[in-house]
Amino acid sequence: MTSITKIIVPNRGEIAVRIARACREMGITSVLAYSEADDIHFVRRFFDDAISLGAGDARDTYLHVGRVIDAARQSGADALHPGYGFLAERAELAAACADAGIIFVGPKAASIAAMGSKSEARHLMRKHGVPVVPGYDGEDQSDATLAREAKRIEFPVLIKASSGGGGKGMKIVHSAAELQSQIESARRESAKAFGNDRLLLERYIEKPRHVEFQILGDAQGNVIHLFERDCSIQRRYQKVIEESPAPRYMDKLRQKMAKAAIAAARGVDYQNAGTVEFIVAPDGEFYFLEMNTRLQVEHPVTEQVLGVDLVRAQIEIASGAPLPWKQTDLWQRGHAIEVRVYAEDPDDRFLPQSGTIGFYAEPGGPGVRVDAGVSQGSEIGVKFDPMLAKLICYAESRDACIDRLDRALRDYIVLGTKTNISFLRRVVTHQIFRQGQVSSSFIAEHEESLRAPSDERVPLIAVALAAAPRERPMTTVWDSLGSWGRN
Repeated sequence: MTSITKIIVPNRGEIAVRIARACREMGITSVLAYSEADDIHFVRRFFDDAISLGAGDARDTYLHVGRVIDAARQSGADALHPGYGFLAERAELAAACADAGIIFVGPKAASIAAMGSKSEARHLMRKHGVPVVPGYDGEDQSDATLAREAKRIEFPVLIKASSGGGGKGMKIVHSAAELQSQIESARRESAKAFGNDRLLLERYIEKPRHVEFQILGDAQGNVIHLFERDCSIQRRYQKVIEESPAPRYMDKLRQKMAKAAIAAARGVDYQNAGTVEFIVAPDGEFYFLEMNTRLQVEHPVTEQVLGVDLVRAQIEIASGAPLPWKQTDLWQRGHAIEVRVYAEDPDDRFLPQSGTIGFYAEPGGPGVRVDAGVSQGSEIGVKFDPMLAKLICYAESRDACIDRLDRALRDYIVLGTKTNISFLRRVVTHQIFRQGQVSSSFIAEHEESLRAPSDERVPLIAVALAAAPRERPMTTVWDSLGSWGRN
Protein backbone atom coordinates (compact mmCIF):
# COMPACT_ATOMS: atom_id res chain seq x y z
CA MET A 1 0.00 0.00 0.00
CA THR A 2 1.38 3.41 -1.07
CA SER A 3 0.84 6.51 1.04
CA ILE A 4 -0.68 9.39 -0.96
CA THR A 5 0.32 12.79 0.42
CA LYS A 6 -0.51 15.25 -2.39
CA ILE A 7 -3.16 15.05 -5.13
CA ILE A 8 -3.42 17.31 -8.16
CA VAL A 9 -6.86 17.87 -9.71
CA PRO A 10 -6.85 19.09 -13.35
CA ASN A 11 -10.53 19.99 -13.36
CA ARG A 12 -12.99 22.72 -12.44
CA GLY A 13 -16.33 23.49 -10.85
CA GLU A 14 -18.16 21.37 -8.34
CA ILE A 15 -16.22 18.14 -8.93
CA ALA A 16 -12.93 19.87 -8.13
CA VAL A 17 -14.46 21.13 -4.88
CA ARG A 18 -15.79 17.65 -4.08
CA ILE A 19 -12.33 16.10 -4.45
CA ALA A 20 -10.62 18.87 -2.48
CA ARG A 21 -13.01 18.35 0.44
CA ALA A 22 -12.25 14.62 0.49
CA CYS A 23 -8.52 15.36 0.46
CA ARG A 24 -8.84 17.71 3.40
CA GLU A 25 -10.75 15.12 5.42
CA MET A 26 -8.03 12.56 4.67
CA GLY A 27 -5.15 14.89 5.52
CA ILE A 28 -3.94 14.97 1.89
CA THR A 29 -2.59 18.17 0.34
CA SER A 30 -4.65 19.22 -2.69
CA VAL A 31 -3.49 21.16 -5.77
CA LEU A 32 -5.83 22.71 -8.30
CA ALA A 33 -4.58 22.68 -11.90
CA TYR A 34 -6.60 25.35 -13.70
CA SER A 35 -7.04 27.29 -16.93
CA GLU A 36 -6.38 31.02 -16.67
CA ALA A 37 -9.48 31.52 -18.83
CA ASP A 38 -11.60 30.12 -16.00
CA ASP A 39 -12.96 31.93 -12.94
CA ILE A 40 -11.48 29.92 -10.07
CA HIS A 41 -12.10 32.31 -7.17
CA PHE A 42 -14.69 30.07 -5.50
CA VAL A 43 -13.04 26.72 -6.26
CA ARG A 44 -9.54 27.86 -5.26
CA ARG A 45 -10.51 28.47 -1.64
CA PHE A 46 -10.95 24.72 -1.08
CA PHE A 47 -7.44 23.82 -2.29
CA ASP A 48 -4.13 24.08 -0.49
CA ASP A 49 -2.29 25.15 -3.64
CA ALA A 50 -2.90 25.88 -7.32
CA ILE A 51 -0.92 25.74 -10.54
CA SER A 52 -1.76 27.18 -13.95
CA LEU A 53 -2.23 25.04 -17.05
CA GLY A 54 -1.99 28.11 -19.27
CA ALA A 55 -4.27 30.75 -20.69
CA GLY A 56 -5.97 28.82 -23.49
CA ASP A 57 -9.34 27.14 -23.72
CA ALA A 58 -10.05 23.54 -22.64
CA ARG A 59 -8.12 22.02 -25.55
CA ASP A 60 -4.94 23.82 -24.53
CA THR A 61 -5.34 23.30 -20.78
CA TYR A 62 -7.65 20.72 -19.22
CA LEU A 63 -7.44 18.47 -22.29
CA HIS A 64 -3.68 18.79 -22.83
CA VAL A 65 -2.03 15.65 -21.41
CA GLY A 66 1.49 17.11 -21.59
CA ARG A 67 0.59 20.24 -19.67
CA VAL A 68 -1.32 18.28 -17.05
CA ILE A 69 1.62 15.92 -16.43
CA ASP A 70 4.06 18.86 -16.34
CA ALA A 71 1.87 20.59 -13.76
CA ALA A 72 1.74 17.40 -11.68
CA ARG A 73 5.53 17.14 -11.71
CA GLN A 74 6.04 20.82 -10.87
CA SER A 75 3.58 20.65 -7.97
CA GLY A 76 5.26 17.60 -6.46
CA ALA A 77 1.98 15.66 -6.48
CA ASP A 78 2.26 11.90 -6.03
CA ALA A 79 -1.29 11.28 -7.31
CA LEU A 80 -3.73 12.74 -9.83
CA HIS A 81 -7.52 12.65 -9.64
CA PRO A 82 -9.08 13.52 -13.02
CA GLY A 83 -12.64 14.03 -11.75
CA TYR A 84 -15.09 13.55 -14.63
CA GLY A 85 -15.10 14.95 -18.16
CA PHE A 86 -11.98 16.36 -19.84
CA LEU A 87 -9.23 13.70 -19.61
CA ALA A 88 -10.95 11.43 -17.10
CA GLU A 89 -11.60 8.68 -19.66
CA ARG A 90 -8.45 9.07 -21.70
CA ALA A 91 -6.17 6.05 -21.48
CA GLU A 92 -3.36 8.37 -22.61
CA LEU A 93 -3.48 10.27 -19.32
CA ALA A 94 -3.53 7.13 -17.17
CA ALA A 95 -0.55 5.76 -19.12
CA ALA A 96 1.33 9.08 -18.85
CA CYS A 97 0.80 9.08 -15.09
CA ALA A 98 2.22 5.57 -14.86
CA ASP A 99 5.26 6.59 -16.91
CA ALA A 100 5.82 9.62 -14.67
CA GLY A 101 5.48 7.61 -11.44
CA ILE A 102 2.25 9.40 -10.50
CA ILE A 103 -0.67 7.43 -9.07
CA PHE A 104 -3.76 7.76 -11.26
CA VAL A 105 -6.92 7.79 -9.14
CA GLY A 106 -8.94 5.67 -11.51
CA PRO A 107 -8.73 2.46 -13.53
CA LYS A 108 -5.73 1.16 -15.43
CA ALA A 109 -5.01 2.53 -18.90
CA ALA A 110 -5.79 -0.87 -20.44
CA SER A 111 -9.26 -0.94 -18.86
CA ILE A 112 -10.03 2.57 -20.09
CA ALA A 113 -8.86 1.69 -23.60
CA ALA A 114 -10.93 -1.51 -23.64
CA MET A 115 -14.12 0.42 -22.91
CA GLY A 116 -13.18 3.52 -24.93
CA SER A 117 -14.41 2.09 -28.22
CA LYS A 118 -18.11 1.25 -28.27
CA SER A 119 -17.51 -1.37 -30.95
CA GLU A 120 -14.76 -3.12 -29.00
CA ALA A 121 -16.78 -2.86 -25.80
CA ARG A 122 -19.74 -4.60 -27.49
CA HIS A 123 -17.47 -7.46 -28.60
CA LEU A 124 -16.02 -7.77 -25.12
CA MET A 125 -19.41 -7.73 -23.41
CA ARG A 126 -20.77 -10.46 -25.67
CA LYS A 127 -17.70 -12.54 -24.82
CA HIS A 128 -18.49 -12.26 -21.10
CA GLY A 129 -22.19 -12.99 -21.45
CA VAL A 130 -23.46 -9.41 -21.01
CA PRO A 131 -26.49 -8.75 -23.27
CA VAL A 132 -26.01 -6.12 -26.00
CA VAL A 133 -28.53 -4.45 -28.31
CA PRO A 134 -28.80 -6.23 -31.68
CA GLY A 135 -26.69 -4.27 -34.14
CA TYR A 136 -23.59 -4.02 -36.32
CA ASP A 137 -20.08 -3.06 -35.17
CA GLY A 138 -17.92 -4.59 -37.88
CA GLU A 139 -14.79 -3.34 -39.64
CA ASP A 140 -16.47 -2.83 -43.01
CA GLN A 141 -17.74 0.75 -42.85
CA SER A 142 -18.82 1.11 -46.47
CA ASP A 143 -22.18 2.72 -47.22
CA ALA A 144 -23.43 -0.48 -48.84
CA THR A 145 -22.58 -2.61 -45.80
CA LEU A 146 -24.16 -0.16 -43.36
CA ALA A 147 -27.31 -0.04 -45.50
CA ARG A 148 -27.50 -3.85 -45.65
CA GLU A 149 -26.96 -4.20 -41.90
CA ALA A 150 -29.57 -1.53 -41.11
CA LYS A 151 -32.11 -3.50 -43.15
CA ARG A 152 -31.17 -6.68 -41.26
CA ILE A 153 -31.48 -4.98 -37.85
CA GLU A 154 -34.84 -3.45 -38.92
CA PHE A 155 -35.88 0.18 -38.58
CA PRO A 156 -35.85 2.30 -36.52
CA VAL A 157 -32.06 2.13 -36.27
CA LEU A 158 -29.72 4.12 -34.04
CA ILE A 159 -26.43 5.32 -35.55
CA LYS A 160 -23.66 5.93 -32.99
CA ALA A 161 -20.09 7.17 -33.08
CA SER A 162 -17.89 4.22 -32.15
CA SER A 163 -15.45 6.37 -30.18
CA GLY A 164 -17.82 8.88 -28.68
CA GLY A 165 -20.41 9.75 -26.11
CA GLY A 166 -22.65 12.58 -24.95
CA GLY A 167 -24.98 12.16 -27.93
CA LYS A 168 -22.45 13.44 -30.49
CA GLY A 169 -22.74 11.59 -33.78
CA MET A 170 -25.93 9.87 -32.65
CA LYS A 171 -28.84 9.69 -35.10
CA ILE A 172 -32.22 7.95 -35.05
CA VAL A 173 -33.17 6.66 -38.51
CA HIS A 174 -36.79 5.66 -39.07
CA SER A 175 -36.61 4.55 -42.72
CA ALA A 176 -34.19 3.50 -45.46
CA ALA A 177 -34.90 6.74 -47.33
CA GLU A 178 -33.15 8.87 -44.70
CA LEU A 179 -30.33 6.45 -43.87
CA GLN A 180 -27.63 7.75 -46.22
CA SER A 181 -27.94 11.40 -45.21
CA GLN A 182 -27.89 10.46 -41.52
CA ILE A 183 -24.81 8.27 -41.99
CA GLU A 184 -22.97 11.18 -43.63
CA SER A 185 -24.05 13.57 -40.88
CA ALA A 186 -23.00 11.14 -38.13
CA ARG A 187 -19.61 10.64 -39.76
CA ARG A 188 -18.97 14.38 -39.90
CA GLU A 189 -19.95 14.90 -36.26
CA SER A 190 -17.93 11.91 -35.09
CA ALA A 191 -14.80 12.97 -36.97
CA LYS A 192 -15.06 16.50 -35.62
CA ALA A 193 -15.73 15.51 -32.00
CA PHE A 194 -13.52 12.42 -31.65
CA GLY A 195 -11.11 12.40 -34.61
CA ASN A 196 -12.62 9.09 -35.76
CA ASP A 197 -15.59 8.66 -38.12
CA ARG A 198 -16.20 4.96 -37.46
CA LEU A 199 -19.86 4.19 -36.76
CA LEU A 200 -21.92 1.38 -35.29
CA LEU A 201 -25.58 0.56 -35.76
CA GLU A 202 -28.05 -0.62 -33.14
CA ARG A 203 -31.73 -1.38 -33.08
CA TYR A 204 -33.44 1.69 -31.66
CA ILE A 205 -35.36 0.81 -28.52
CA GLU A 206 -38.55 2.88 -28.27
CA LYS A 207 -39.16 4.58 -24.91
CA PRO A 208 -36.28 2.91 -23.05
CA ARG A 209 -35.19 3.53 -19.50
CA HIS A 210 -31.57 4.36 -18.78
CA VAL A 211 -30.41 2.46 -15.69
CA GLU A 212 -26.78 2.32 -14.58
CA PHE A 213 -24.89 0.42 -11.89
CA GLN A 214 -22.09 1.89 -9.80
CA ILE A 215 -19.23 -0.57 -9.42
CA LEU A 216 -15.96 -0.62 -7.48
CA GLY A 217 -12.96 -2.88 -8.01
CA ASP A 218 -9.59 -3.18 -6.26
CA ALA A 219 -6.12 -4.48 -7.09
CA GLN A 220 -6.87 -7.72 -5.23
CA GLY A 221 -9.48 -8.70 -7.83
CA ASN A 222 -12.55 -7.87 -5.74
CA VAL A 223 -15.51 -6.25 -7.52
CA ILE A 224 -18.79 -5.10 -5.98
CA HIS A 225 -21.79 -3.12 -7.16
CA LEU A 226 -23.33 -0.22 -5.27
CA PHE A 227 -26.81 -0.66 -6.74
CA GLU A 228 -28.52 1.26 -9.50
CA ARG A 229 -29.30 4.81 -10.53
CA ASP A 230 -32.12 5.67 -12.92
CA CYS A 231 -30.96 8.35 -15.36
CA SER A 232 -33.90 8.20 -17.77
CA ILE A 233 -34.83 11.88 -17.61
CA GLN A 234 -32.64 13.25 -20.39
CA ARG A 235 -32.60 15.98 -22.99
CA ARG A 236 -30.76 15.22 -26.22
CA TYR A 237 -28.98 12.27 -24.60
CA GLN A 238 -27.76 14.46 -21.72
CA LYS A 239 -28.85 13.46 -18.22
CA VAL A 240 -30.99 15.99 -16.36
CA ILE A 241 -32.25 14.08 -13.30
CA GLU A 242 -30.88 10.96 -11.60
CA GLU A 243 -32.36 8.94 -8.77
CA SER A 244 -31.91 5.83 -6.66
CA PRO A 245 -33.52 3.39 -6.16
CA ALA A 246 -34.96 3.25 -9.68
CA PRO A 247 -38.76 3.72 -9.60
CA ARG A 248 -41.09 0.89 -10.66
CA TYR A 249 -38.17 -1.52 -10.70
CA MET A 250 -38.42 -5.18 -9.71
CA ASP A 251 -35.76 -6.68 -7.46
CA LYS A 252 -35.39 -9.68 -9.78
CA LEU A 253 -34.36 -7.34 -12.61
CA ARG A 254 -32.03 -5.47 -10.24
CA GLN A 255 -30.21 -8.69 -9.36
CA LYS A 256 -29.83 -9.73 -13.01
CA MET A 257 -28.46 -6.33 -14.02
CA ALA A 258 -26.11 -6.17 -11.02
CA LYS A 259 -24.69 -9.56 -12.01
CA ALA A 260 -24.14 -8.31 -15.57
CA ALA A 261 -22.46 -5.12 -14.33
CA ILE A 262 -19.99 -7.10 -12.21
CA ALA A 263 -19.29 -9.41 -15.17
CA ALA A 264 -18.57 -6.37 -17.34
CA ALA A 265 -16.12 -4.99 -14.76
CA ARG A 266 -14.36 -8.31 -14.30
CA GLY A 267 -14.07 -8.62 -18.07
CA VAL A 268 -11.64 -5.68 -18.18
CA ASP A 269 -9.91 -6.35 -14.86
CA TYR A 270 -11.48 -3.17 -13.51
CA GLN A 271 -10.07 -1.25 -10.56
CA ASN A 272 -11.48 1.84 -8.83
CA ALA A 273 -14.89 3.47 -9.46
CA GLY A 274 -16.82 2.99 -12.67
CA THR A 275 -20.35 2.80 -14.00
CA VAL A 276 -21.93 0.20 -16.26
CA GLU A 277 -24.86 1.69 -18.17
CA PHE A 278 -27.81 -0.24 -19.58
CA ILE A 279 -30.97 0.54 -21.46
CA VAL A 280 -34.11 -1.24 -20.29
CA ALA A 281 -36.79 -1.94 -22.88
CA PRO A 282 -40.50 -1.65 -22.04
CA ASP A 283 -40.73 -5.47 -22.05
CA GLY A 284 -38.14 -5.67 -19.24
CA GLU A 285 -35.22 -6.83 -21.38
CA PHE A 286 -31.97 -4.96 -20.71
CA TYR A 287 -28.89 -4.33 -22.84
CA PHE A 288 -25.37 -3.05 -22.25
CA LEU A 289 -24.98 0.57 -23.34
CA GLU A 290 -21.47 1.57 -22.29
CA MET A 291 -19.10 1.69 -19.35
CA ASN A 292 -17.94 5.00 -17.94
CA THR A 293 -14.45 4.44 -16.58
CA ARG A 294 -14.56 7.28 -14.06
CA LEU A 295 -16.58 8.86 -11.29
CA GLN A 296 -20.02 9.94 -12.52
CA VAL A 297 -21.60 13.36 -12.15
CA GLU A 298 -24.46 11.66 -10.33
CA HIS A 299 -22.37 9.76 -7.78
CA PRO A 300 -23.91 11.70 -4.81
CA VAL A 301 -27.20 9.84 -5.37
CA THR A 302 -25.45 6.58 -4.52
CA GLU A 303 -23.64 8.16 -1.59
CA GLN A 304 -26.93 9.35 -0.09
CA VAL A 305 -28.83 6.05 -0.25
CA LEU A 306 -25.88 3.90 0.85
CA GLY A 307 -24.20 6.25 3.34
CA VAL A 308 -20.78 5.96 1.67
CA ASP A 309 -18.04 8.31 0.41
CA LEU A 310 -17.07 7.27 -3.12
CA VAL A 311 -14.27 9.82 -3.57
CA ARG A 312 -12.58 8.69 -0.37
CA ALA A 313 -12.96 5.08 -1.52
CA GLN A 314 -11.38 5.98 -4.87
CA ILE A 315 -8.32 7.46 -3.18
CA GLU A 316 -7.94 4.51 -0.79
CA ILE A 317 -8.19 1.98 -3.63
CA ALA A 318 -5.67 3.96 -5.72
CA SER A 319 -3.21 3.72 -2.83
CA GLY A 320 -3.50 -0.08 -2.95
CA ALA A 321 -6.04 -0.67 -0.18
CA PRO A 322 -8.72 -3.33 -0.62
CA LEU A 323 -12.36 -2.39 -1.08
CA PRO A 324 -13.71 -0.63 2.03
CA TRP A 325 -16.95 -2.65 1.92
CA LYS A 326 -18.16 -6.15 1.16
CA GLN A 327 -21.27 -6.65 -0.96
CA THR A 328 -23.23 -7.74 2.10
CA ASP A 329 -22.37 -4.47 3.88
CA LEU A 330 -24.39 -2.42 1.39
CA TRP A 331 -28.13 -1.89 1.06
CA GLN A 332 -30.33 0.95 -0.15
CA ARG A 333 -32.04 3.12 2.45
CA GLY A 334 -34.62 5.77 1.56
CA HIS A 335 -34.59 7.63 -1.75
CA ALA A 336 -32.33 10.24 -3.35
CA ILE A 337 -32.80 12.44 -6.42
CA GLU A 338 -30.25 14.74 -8.05
CA VAL A 339 -30.89 17.60 -10.47
CA ARG A 340 -28.25 19.48 -12.44
CA VAL A 341 -28.44 23.27 -12.22
CA TYR A 342 -27.26 24.92 -15.43
CA ALA A 343 -26.77 28.47 -16.65
CA GLU A 344 -29.04 28.00 -19.64
CA ASP A 345 -32.33 29.33 -21.00
CA PRO A 346 -35.01 26.61 -21.14
CA ASP A 347 -37.31 29.02 -23.00
CA ASP A 348 -34.79 29.59 -25.78
CA ARG A 349 -33.54 26.16 -26.89
CA PHE A 350 -31.63 25.71 -23.61
CA LEU A 351 -28.87 27.97 -24.91
CA PRO A 352 -25.91 28.39 -22.51
CA GLN A 353 -25.87 31.69 -20.64
CA SER A 354 -23.10 33.94 -19.38
CA GLY A 355 -22.85 36.74 -16.85
CA THR A 356 -21.91 37.52 -13.27
CA ILE A 357 -23.87 35.97 -10.43
CA GLY A 358 -25.17 39.02 -8.60
CA PHE A 359 -27.00 37.10 -5.88
CA TYR A 360 -26.69 33.45 -4.89
CA ALA A 361 -28.56 31.59 -2.14
CA GLU A 362 -28.52 27.81 -1.77
CA PRO A 363 -31.36 25.83 -0.17
CA GLY A 364 -30.79 24.02 3.11
CA GLY A 365 -32.50 21.87 5.69
CA PRO A 366 -32.55 18.15 6.47
CA GLY A 367 -31.82 15.89 3.51
CA VAL A 368 -30.64 18.71 1.24
CA ARG A 369 -27.15 18.67 -0.29
CA VAL A 370 -25.67 21.14 -2.78
CA ASP A 371 -22.42 20.39 -4.63
CA ALA A 372 -21.61 23.78 -6.17
CA GLY A 373 -18.78 25.20 -8.22
CA VAL A 374 -19.88 28.84 -8.00
CA SER A 375 -20.89 31.48 -5.49
CA GLN A 376 -22.01 35.10 -5.48
CA GLY A 377 -19.72 37.10 -7.76
CA SER A 378 -18.67 34.15 -9.93
CA GLU A 379 -18.20 34.90 -13.62
CA ILE A 380 -20.05 32.47 -15.89
CA GLY A 381 -18.36 32.23 -19.28
CA VAL A 382 -19.10 30.35 -22.47
CA LYS A 383 -15.77 28.51 -22.85
CA PHE A 384 -16.66 25.76 -20.38
CA ASP A 385 -19.61 23.60 -19.36
CA PRO A 386 -22.46 25.76 -17.98
CA MET A 387 -23.26 23.51 -15.01
CA LEU A 388 -23.30 25.61 -11.84
CA ALA A 389 -24.17 23.01 -9.22
CA LYS A 390 -25.94 19.79 -8.36
CA LEU A 391 -28.85 19.71 -5.93
CA ILE A 392 -29.36 16.37 -4.22
CA CYS A 393 -32.26 15.62 -1.90
CA TYR A 394 -32.78 12.58 0.29
CA ALA A 395 -35.87 11.36 2.16
CA GLU A 396 -37.45 8.20 3.50
CA SER A 397 -39.59 7.65 0.39
CA ARG A 398 -39.67 8.79 -3.25
CA ASP A 399 -42.78 10.94 -2.72
CA ALA A 400 -41.22 12.64 0.29
CA CYS A 401 -38.01 13.13 -1.67
CA ILE A 402 -39.89 14.81 -4.55
CA ASP A 403 -41.66 17.11 -2.06
CA ARG A 404 -38.32 18.03 -0.49
CA LEU A 405 -36.72 18.63 -3.88
CA ASP A 406 -39.61 20.83 -4.96
CA ARG A 407 -39.18 22.95 -1.83
CA ALA A 408 -35.41 23.12 -2.24
CA LEU A 409 -35.73 24.26 -5.85
CA ARG A 410 -38.14 26.99 -4.72
CA ASP A 411 -35.51 28.12 -2.19
CA TYR A 412 -32.64 28.08 -4.71
CA ILE A 413 -31.99 31.65 -5.92
CA VAL A 414 -29.50 32.59 -8.62
CA LEU A 415 -29.63 36.13 -10.03
CA GLY A 416 -27.43 37.56 -12.74
CA THR A 417 -27.82 34.75 -15.26
CA LYS A 418 -30.70 32.62 -16.45
CA THR A 419 -30.86 29.07 -15.10
CA ASN A 420 -32.95 25.93 -15.56
CA ILE A 421 -34.19 25.89 -11.95
CA SER A 422 -37.83 26.61 -12.81
CA PHE A 423 -37.74 23.99 -15.57
CA LEU A 424 -36.42 21.41 -13.10
CA ARG A 425 -39.32 22.18 -10.77
CA ARG A 426 -41.79 21.61 -13.57
CA VAL A 427 -40.21 18.23 -14.33
CA VAL A 428 -40.09 16.88 -10.77
CA THR A 429 -43.62 18.05 -9.97
CA HIS A 430 -45.08 16.62 -13.19
CA GLN A 431 -47.71 14.01 -12.36
CA ILE A 432 -46.22 11.42 -14.72
CA PHE A 433 -42.78 11.81 -13.14
CA ARG A 434 -44.26 11.45 -9.66
CA GLN A 435 -45.91 8.21 -10.79
CA GLY A 436 -42.46 6.91 -11.76
CA GLN A 437 -43.36 6.47 -15.42
CA VAL A 438 -39.96 7.61 -16.65
CA SER A 439 -38.19 7.02 -19.95
CA SER A 440 -35.53 8.77 -21.99
CA SER A 441 -38.31 10.31 -24.12
CA PHE A 442 -40.07 11.88 -21.11
CA ILE A 443 -39.04 15.50 -21.79
CA ALA A 444 -39.76 15.29 -25.52
CA GLU A 445 -43.17 13.69 -24.94
CA HIS A 446 -44.22 16.28 -22.34
CA GLU A 447 -42.59 19.29 -23.96
CA GLU A 448 -45.76 21.38 -24.03
CA SER A 449 -46.72 20.77 -20.40
CA LEU A 450 -43.14 21.53 -19.32
CA ARG A 451 -43.12 25.00 -20.85
CA ALA A 452 -43.00 27.97 -18.49
CA PRO A 453 -46.41 29.55 -17.79
CA SER A 454 -46.47 33.31 -18.16
CA ASP A 455 -46.39 34.00 -14.42
CA GLU A 456 -43.02 32.23 -14.12
CA ARG A 457 -41.42 34.87 -16.33
CA VAL A 458 -41.49 37.39 -13.50
CA PRO A 459 -38.14 36.16 -12.07
CA LEU A 460 -36.57 36.84 -15.46
CA ILE A 461 -37.36 40.50 -14.97
CA ALA A 462 -35.55 40.35 -11.63
CA VAL A 463 -32.55 38.78 -13.36
CA ALA A 464 -32.47 41.58 -15.92
CA LEU A 465 -32.74 44.25 -13.23
CA ALA A 466 -29.98 42.62 -11.16
CA ALA A 467 -27.67 42.54 -14.17
CA ALA A 468 -28.41 46.12 -15.31
CA PRO A 469 -25.79 48.80 -14.50
CA ARG A 470 -26.86 51.31 -11.91
CA GLU A 471 -26.04 55.01 -11.78
CA ARG A 472 -26.35 56.72 -8.44
CA PRO A 473 -26.64 60.48 -8.21
CA MET A 474 -23.78 62.19 -6.45
CA THR A 475 -24.71 62.99 -2.85
CA THR A 476 -23.02 64.77 0.01
CA VAL A 477 -23.56 64.84 3.72
CA TRP A 478 -25.43 68.14 3.25
CA ASP A 479 -27.95 66.48 0.91
CA SER A 480 -28.84 64.00 3.61
CA LEU A 481 -29.79 66.79 6.00
CA GLY A 482 -32.63 68.00 3.80
CA SER A 483 -33.75 71.61 3.77
CA TRP A 484 -31.75 73.88 6.08
CA GLY A 485 -30.79 77.50 6.34
CA ARG A 486 -27.66 79.42 7.36
CA ASN A 487 -27.94 81.69 10.40
